[in-house]
Amino acid sequence: MSRYTRQIAVPALGETGQARLKAAHVLVVGAGGLAAPVLQYLVGAGVGRIRLVDPDVVDESNLHRQTLFRQTDIGQAKAPTAAQHMRVLNDDCRIESIQSALDPANVARFCQGVDLVLDCADSFAASYILSDHCHARQTPLISASVTGTSGYVGGFCAKAPSLRALFPDLPQRMGSCAEDGVLGPVVGVIGAMQAQMALAQLAGMDPRPMGQLTTIDAQTWRFGGFRFDSAPEPQNAPRFIAPADLRADDFIADLRAPDEAPLAHPSAQRLSVTDFGPQGPRPAAQTRAVLCCRSGLRAWQAAERLRPHWDGEITLVAFGDTSISQETQGELA
Repeated sequence: MSRYTRQIAVPALGETGQARLKAAHVLVVGAGGLAAPVLQYLVGAGVGRIRLVDPDVVDESNLHRQTLFRQTDIGQAKAPTAAQHMRVLNDDCRIESIQSALDPANVARFCQGVDLVLDCADSFAASYILSDHCHARQTPLISASVTGTSGYVGGFCAKAPSLRALFPDLPQRMGSCAEDGVLGPVVGVIGAMQAQMALAQLAGMDPRPMGQLTTIDAQTWRFGGFRFDSAPEPQNAPRFIAPADLRADDFIADLRAPDEAPLAHPSAQRLSVTDFGPQGPRPAAQTRAVLCCRSGLRAWQAAERLRPHWDGEITLVAFGDTSISQETQGELA
């Protein structure tokens, strides 16, 4: 136990908290910038089991913020590479790596048996898919996001409101690291706070982080935050489904351009977000509307334009980068 002596000495943790960490099983979705401090601090603290999910490979543009990786890792799959680096840090921790994109078809399998989920994915759709699943099953979710010089981290679900409750309305534009840039230290700060929230929840430290949002604006050197324990859950919010769940009798609108991807389904229509509105297309009665795009953003925007004029079921599909293979064999060690 000499490895953990200094953290056991913290009264809020103690030997009881350390035992809880050793018995814990967590899911980390995303092996990028946020996961770098998250994995190092969780593995270093002695969390017993970690399941790591990510579909990507290491790119040179990742290295300024994804500090788990080295130049020699470029071109290698992120999940197994990160897992291997973490095994060198602490062989007390059992790490399962899965090279796969998370979607509604596999979220239940990836979350099976875990005590807590960490959303470290740079994916609008993945965050809501995880929140919907965790909220339905009362699983704690620590979700974070960073763009440019600002970001947030919060504790959702379990006994707290979901991500949808705090963010029920979709902004007209979602920032991304590729489009807006991102500074490595900002990602590190948010990721470290995400790890602290996870350790506090797993170890039973009070006060618990569920229902707490913390924000940072590194350009103005300001931290903020608030509690959202009473945020109401939105009704009739559009849910994501897996591409494999498309049906021939669905009203399927593919919002991607022809040069972006082939049609989502033989019965799909190629439409744009602005096609929907007062005079826009309407699904037939008793038909499910399925709105498809790459990230989920355009699909949600189209759903917001369709909803005032049609009261049927609306679902969303985020196809992601179609050049990424959907799933390869995970490794367990």
